[in-house]
Amino acid sequence: MLSLLLGSASGYTLSRGTSAVSFRPVLSKPAQFAPLVRMAEAAPAEAASAEAACIEDEAIEECTLASWDAGKISLPMPVVKKVQLFSLIFGWFFLNVMYNISNKRVLNAFPMPWMMSLSSLFVGVPFVMLLWATGIRKTPEIKADGWKVLAPIGAAHAIGHAGSVIALGAGAVSFAQTVKAAEPVFTCVMSYLVLGTVFKWQVYASLFPIIAGVCIASLKELSFSYKSLICALISNVAFASRAVLSKLTMNEPVGKNMDAANLYGILTMMAFVLTLPVAFYMEGGILPAKWAASVAVVGTPWLVKNIIINGMYYYLYNEVAFLTLNQVAPITHSIANTVKRVAIIVATCIVFQNPMSRIGVIGSSVAIAGTFGYSYAKQKWP
Repeated sequence: MLSLLLGSASGYTLSRGTSAVSFRPVLSKPAQFAPLVRMAEAAPAEAASAEAACIEDEAIEECTLASWDAGKISLPMPVVKKVQLFSLIFGWFFLNVMYNISNKRVLNAFPMPWMMSLSSLFVGVPFVMLLWATGIRKTPEIKADGWKVLAPIGAAHAIGHAGSVIALGAGAVSFAQTVKAAEPVFTCVMSYLVLGTVFKWQVYASLFPIIAGVCIASLKELSFSYKSLICALISNVAFASRAVLSKLTMNEPVGKNMDAANLYGILTMMAFVLTLPVAFYMEGGILPAKWAASVAVVGTPWLVKNIIINGMYYYLYNEVAFLTLNQVAPITHSIANTVKRVAIIVATCIVFQNPMSRIGVIGSSVAIAGTFGYSYAKQKWP
């Protein structure tokens, strides 16, 4: 998964000064994801020609996966793009499911949602700084005006994450996921207000089966909580704002080397700084007592290890989500986000040995069918 992230963000190159060393000189990536991999300038022209793997013009659209003197292996560009998008969505789903499972386990042992929110943001900070320091990922260069543009996105990221963690801690996972399934509705509104995007009514109508399916899938273990409801709704508004504003930023970069992965790295740092004073204000006074009570039950090694693992899951799934957002419209991103919640509910049933009811299976099926309905509506009524 880390290879996928590094590949998407940096084209499998390691910058050193003014040159670049390729990890895989024979393999290559589509032009929209990273620059084409090229041999050294002294290489023969025909060798450089063989490496120009992903060719796009009026006559031919293909991507060469591997080449040698006698031939090559290539695939049509549309197929390559679909495979890449599927890989991103699969990675996003898998990492998100793992994050929700680990987050619930740690919150059960250490019921400090603000500190958990802060710690999961912090884990991503040294990770992305290490990538920049080693040159694996190009360091972003942002001017003062760029920071002003990113500030509201970073604030939305901080609020959305904190609201989500508090909602998961205050109620059942199924209830929080059910409320958060309404996020596409908020994204539709934000897309209109910020981007001026208007879809046909058929597209909007296709949202309801997805939301309804997730709700049906959660009915069996639904436990109402006002705190969980309010925090999940706040998280919806914040994450919808983040998605739309981030899409706008991707179309008009605020600095140099500001691709999707680096954008999320910067937002993580901003969200951590913004969350830090609030977390210590809300829970700093009771932190020592809560920590002592938790380690007395599960032990310090288990708690520290799982907090770090939880933070890595959180950072990686969000970075993959941002890479996915860079390939699709905000509303499509929210639709996939809604279907992902069904996967989370199913996974938690399996991990915590809660058998899934018939109504849960029906709800999951309705949600998935609604996603296909949305795809059809988008194609027929663009």
